Amino acid sequence: MGPSGSGKSTLALALSGLVPRELPGEWSGALEVDGVDPATARGPEVAARVGLVFQDPESQLVMERVEDDVAFGLESRGWAPEAMRARIPEALAEAGLAGLERRRTTRLSGGQQQRLALAGALAPLPGILVLDEPTANLDPAGARAFAERLAAVRAARAATVVLVEHRVDVAWPLADLVLALGEHGRPIDVGPPSDVLARSRAEIEASGTWLPGGPTTGGAARQPTTAPPATAPVLVVRGLRFAYDGPVAVDGVDLEIRPGERVALVGPNGSGKSTLARLVAGLLRPLEGTVRLGGADPSRLRPAALARLAGFVFQDPEAQFVAANVRDEVMAGLGADDPSAAARAKALMARLGLPLDAFGHRSPYALSGGEQRRLSLAPALARAPRLLVLDEPTFGQDRRGFEALEAILAEQVAAGTAVLAATHDERFIASFATRVVRLERGRVVSDGAAR
Repeated sequence: MGPSGSGKSTLALALSGLVPRELPGEWSGALEVDGVDPATARGPEVAARVGLVFQDPESQLVMERVEDDVAFGLESRGWAPEAMRARIPEALAEAGLAGLERRRTTRLSGGQQQRLALAGALAPLPGILVLDEPTANLDPAGARAFAERLAAVRAARAATVVLVEHRVDVAWPLADLVLALGEHGRPIDVGPPSDVLARSRAEIEASGTWLPGGPTTGGAARQPTTAPPATAPVLVVRGLRFAYDGPVAVDGVDLEIRPGERVALVGPNGSGKSTLARLVAGLLRPLEGTVRLGGADPSRLRPAALARLAGFVFQDPEAQFVAANVRDEVMAGLGADDPSAAARAKALMARLGLPLDAFGHRSPYALSGGEQRRLSLAPALARAPRLLVLDEPTFGQDRRGFEALEAILAEQVAAGTAVLAATHDERFIASFATRVVRLERGRVVSDGAAR
């Protein structure tokens, strides 16, 4: 555990042998994993011992269909065909993907992709399982089911589990040992969970790390839950329907959002949240029905006009990076010669914990997952559009990043911006949202005040 940028993912990559063998950098000290040095051992030697799930699950999916992706790892390890045929459905069921064996991997939701990456790591029954925020894109029921699966692995001592996780309610009950990292990657404490809390709670909290028994919500005060003034809606959706090359993803959705509303879009993985978010932001064109954003069809607007109306943040931060460094990324679309825009961007990045003096020259791809998420939010926040459409905005955030984002969003809402956030984060829903719209199988099944 530790704040964003403290080296958790780097340590996970080192345990799997990808650092320093595949990723360049300076290396010193000693590391032994199941009797081998992953920095010098042959790749297959490490792979036979360690199963790894990356922070970005899409980056490790390699095959076109779900069952083939799980088979790829088993075949690479020399499993016999009959053993593979027996193990693949077991692994998919363990990860909550039973029945999706023939689904295209590119048509899975973000949470389903995360489950598939888990299935691929679990399938070969590795002795060491390294998981980098495996529940980040899972719905609450999926996160609980996954925690139960890990608890069974732990109880059977079937594998050593190394779990990087911001959802401490999932991770803490599973832990025999806690390693708390601080800023700059230095350890704060290591030991049994109760001992670490007794010795180091204050220092860990000061680093911005989530802790059990701490605040269950962020720090921004929620505005009153009364409806906003009776102004014209900024977004009107009627009879919306959309399908990829398979099942219908959004089916008959009606929705209105008014200026100043804080709307959480919730539902199980694969319920159509990300697809609906892309439709209302003009990134997809509906098969049936209409979307009106500020009175216009967003899918037919020129990019500059659309950017003034809506800011969209993808579930995967890397999917939207367009510049070689952080400074150019946050300034993209703001007008590089506009002094006021530059000042806004600089102040915003400081509040997000990414001050341009320190981070401006860095590549977006060299940031931690939590830092990438905050950078991906910055261009949309800096433009202050009429509607912010955010797909999992708090993914990978430590407590300080969560509270900073919540405060910035609250200011923009007070100025009239509406927020539609597709999210599984129960902390964010409880502390920010005043309205919750729930999707199931592409349909709105409830729409009302947050409780």
